[in-house]
Amino acid sequence: MDNKKASNVMLLDMRDVTLLADYYILCDGSSRRQINAIADELIEELKKAGSQPARVEGTPESGWMLIDFGSVVVHVFSPEKRDYFQLEELWQEAPIVVRML
Repeated sequence: MDNKKASNVMLLDMRDVTLLADYYILCDGSSRRQINAIADELIEELKKAGSQPARVEGTPESGWMLIDFGSVVVHVFSPEKRDYFQLEELWQEAPIVVRML
């Protein structure tokens, strides 16, 4: 994600919050092209490590892509969609493991 200049990266420990995943990663891309590049890079790097995404939802055009790797779910947002959905507020009880602005 760093290679593609993802911003406002947050890793949340969801183990005590939901059974859906152990960790959620939230990050921003400044354009549709960047959102797509971030998602593509994540998928490629994890495939190299032997992990396939269980599902990919959303599109760069929608401003939100979700990549589900089972125990880790990645949300790649446009800043506007991230502000609109405010997932940090929804999951405010989840400890923040890492935050990189």
